[in-house]
Amino acid sequence: MQRVIITGVDRSARSRAAADWAAREALSRELPLRVVHVSPPDGPEPAEQWPYRPETVADRVVAELTDRHPALRAQGLHLCGAPVAALHTVTGDAELLVLGLRGEGSHPRVPVGSTAMALARSCERPVVLVPGSLPGERFPGHAEAVTLGIDARNPASRAVGVAFEAARLRGTPLHVVHAWTLPLQAAQRPFPVLEEDRATWEDDEVQRLSDALRPWRGKYPEVDVLEDVVLLAPDVALAHAAESSGLVVVGRRSGRTALALLRHAMCPVAVVPV
Repeated sequence: MQRVIITGVDRSARSRAAADWAAREALSRELPLRVVHVSPPDGPEPAEQWPYRPETVADRVVAELTDRHPALRAQGLHLCGAPVAALHTVTGDAELLVLGLRGEGSHPRVPVGSTAMALARSCERPVVLVPGSLPGERFPGHAEAVTLGIDARNPASRAVGVAFEAARLRGTPLHVVHAWTLPLQAAQRPFPVLEEDRATWEDDEVQRLSDALRPWRGKYPEVDVLEDVVLLAPDVALAHAAESSGLVVVGRRSGRTALALLRHAMCPVAVVPV
């Protein structure tokens, strides 16, 4: 089965920004891009078909992308049905599924659209959700930097692999963030934690992270890894790290952490299933 990157598009500028990110990712991986548009079975009213008819949306986006990226191999696909179910049917051979954070019908105050949220929670392939509304838009920090959120006690191997591969392709260091909390017995003490106790616990967490990454360092010796162990809530730690990243990778089983990060994302976020 041929590997491919899939991007779901609608008529919004946000989805075209996501499609442009997907096109650049496809070029870096030397993979074809499949541009998919899903329209409801009954279709929109004629007045709602502007700027182009549903059956031509994907082809128009392909034309825009290949004009901007001449070396891109891209194909358009139009489907009818419920967006989440339809996209599930075409992602079996996807290296990545790339979507905008919100679709054309999303309320401006909703940070993550229902389709993006549902696929991030259920798709069997890694889902990259891209903020922004301009194709080729640069994100805060270093646009090619990669950050991985990891639980060193129970690392999600698929997410770790996606992050290392992304860093290798970009030729950039990988920033690995492991957040930890004080042991329960320390939190229940009526007096402050001694500094030597905190330092001992932190050393243990540093060692756990080093042990979790050792086989991946061996597999990707060309990737420089920055290990970061922080005494913060995971979502807070990753939000800080994302400020200087172009891509953040998290495992889906991180649950609340992944969803909290999506709501405040300033750069693309890859949610990787277990």
